[in-house]
Amino acid sequence: MGTDMGSVKTVVLILFFFLMSTAFASAQSTKEIDRIKTDIIEVMTRQTDAWNRGDLEGFMIGYLRSDELIFVSGDTVTRGWQAALERYKKSYPSKEQMGMLSFADLEITVVSKNAAYVLGSWSLKREKDMPKGKFTIIFRKFKEGWLVVYDHSS
Repeated sequence: MGTDMGSVKTVVLILFFFLMSTAFASAQSTKEIDRIKTDIIEVMTRQTDAWNRGDLEGFMIGYLRSDELIFVSGDTVTRGWQAALERYKKSYPSKEQMGMLSFADLEITVVSKNAAYVLGSWSLKREKDMPKGKFTIIFRKFKEGWLVVYDHSS
């Protein structure tokens, strides 16, 4: 049995274009993933800036303004944007009690073009103490941009 050189060249060309298109698709995915991560970091940075100004409403702009928002802290589950805001106001009634917020150790995992989750650490620097903990937040992309739909902080 002989091998037709034209067939081999055709297979090689098809394989070459397949590999090139796969590489291009991967590069595009990597670019999209990097953009999503950047967008999420921007939301978290705006939240940190608002918190550090003592602006709880500004901080909450990063959350989905809906009854579907879920916030878990300790053994308490709070449902809804307004309820989460009221809980923050009760827990942090003044700028001094809010302290200076910072996030660290961020691990952003992009699940799809419209969903991602972030694992990280939070800390508050206040005059008399420095509470800290871990969090997992789930972001979804809406027409308004990336918003937190679920926040579990400890």
